[in-house]
Formats: sequence, C-alpha cells, structure tokens
Amino acid sequence: MGKKDRKQAKAARKAKAAEWRAEAPEAVAELLPGEDTDRALKRLQDQLVMLQHAYVIHGHRGIVVLEGWDAAGKGGLIRRVGWCLDPRHLRVHSIGAPNQSEKRQHWMQRFWTRVPENGRMAIFDRSWYGRVLVERIEGFASETEWRRAYDEIRAFETTLLDEGIHIVKLLLDITPEVQLDRLQARYDNPEKRWKLTEDDLRNRARWRDYEDAYGEMVERTSLDRAPWQRINANDKDTARIAAFEAIIRGLGDGVDVSEPVVPPLIRAFFGDPS
Repeated sequence: MGKKDRKQAKAARKAKAAEWRAEAPEAVAELLPGEDTDRALKRLQDQLVMLQHAYVIHGHRGIVVLEGWDAAGKGGLIRRVGWCLDPRHLRVHSIGAPNQSEKRQHWMQRFWTRVPENGRMAIFDRSWYGRVLVERIEGFASETEWRRAYDEIRAFETTLLDEGIHIVKLLLDITPEVQLDRLQARYDNPEKRWKLTEDDLRNRARWRDYEDAYGEMVERTSLDRAPWQRINANDKDTARIAAFEAIIRGLGDGVDVSEPVVPPLIRAFFGDPS
C-alpha cells in the first residue's frame, strides 16, 4: 500500500469512527441551576439508594454494563456507585479472561451464572462484549466465533429483558490524548502505578482496531430496550454525573420508588410516622 493509499485508509477509518460516535445516543450530564458536580453526585447517590430500596422491596433485577477505553474512568464510577449502596444487594463483576473450567464451557455460560437474583443489581466492569472487542482484536476468538457473537449477545440480552431485568449499557469514550495523560499520571503516582499494565500500552497501540470494534458493537447490539449510550468521559466529574443519570433512568424505568405502606401492626406500635 502506497503513501496515498495509507492516507486514504486512515481518513476513511477516522470518518467511520466519527460516524458511529455521532449516531450513538449520548448521555449528557444535567445539573440543576446553581449546582456543582459534587452536589449533583450527592443528589444522584441519594436517588440511587431509594431505587435500590425499591429493588429489594419489589424484587426487581438490574444490570449495568460498562465498556470503554483503558483509563476512561470505569473504576472511579463503580466506586462511587458502591459507596452509596448496600453491598448485600449489589454485585460487581470485574470480567477478565476465562479460567480453565470456563474455557471448557460455552463462552456465555459464565455470564448466565452472574445474572442477578431478585432484589439485586449487578455491575459488569467489562462483560460479554469482550467477545467482539478484545477477543476479536487479539485473536482469542476466530472470525467465525466473534461474528456469530453479535446474534448470541442480542439473544442473551433479549431473554433477560423479557424476564423483566433492566439493562443499562454505557460506553465511556475518551480521546487518545486524554488517555495518554491519565496513563502518565498513573505512572508518576506511586500509589496508582500498580494500575498501569502492559496490556494498557498494547491496547493503546491498537486504538484504530478498537475504534472499529466499538463502532460495530454499538451498531449491531443496540436494542430498543437496551441501547448503547456513549458518555464523553474526557472530563471525569461530568462523566460520572451523566453515568449516574443514565443508570437511574434505565434501572428506574417503571419502578415504583414511593415509600412502602407501613404494616398495620408496626403503625399501631410506633404511631403515625412524622
């Protein structure tokens, strides 16, 4: 391929990346008048607590899927969700490579076993989408396998939705420049240096391949009841607000968060609540 052809190919991939970003629904932070991001986060955490109460009382189930670039802020978002919720009714699944036992099973089986029980929420830090992302790019799945996975994923999520499980899918998106700044900051900080891995650098070197994979993922696995929502995560504070709002909106769809009726015996013992 000559220099001109390479420039044309690069321009085509850049245009394709811009296209899927423009078409993907974007979750945007909405602050109240005079509200800063700290106050907004506290307000949204309180709302999420009430939503979890409703899940426990009424037996709802919810799943939050987080995908995105290394250093996009998934871990920080998960910590802020976890800080405000009752851990007895929340599960966080950090998905890595399958173990030897899981490798002998159908690739989706390890995710079926992590579907939350009644009254619980589950957050997936990486997920079944690894099949069409890292497994596709690193060659851990054959082309036949990862191409087939789009239909398998849609069928899996449709089944969960039909069972009444709420699904929120968030893609945290940053620029290569922002990622580099954050990786450099990790390296410069001894307390965070442990988070920096060789995988981060290897994945960064294949940015365009991941960009293509993200685009096809968004296009082929966005469902009407569970669309991908892109979050501009170049600013962590506003990204967290946007994510919280999307989570509350998605997990709270059709959920009654009003205070439950006090049983007569309890009311008779304590009197009318103030």
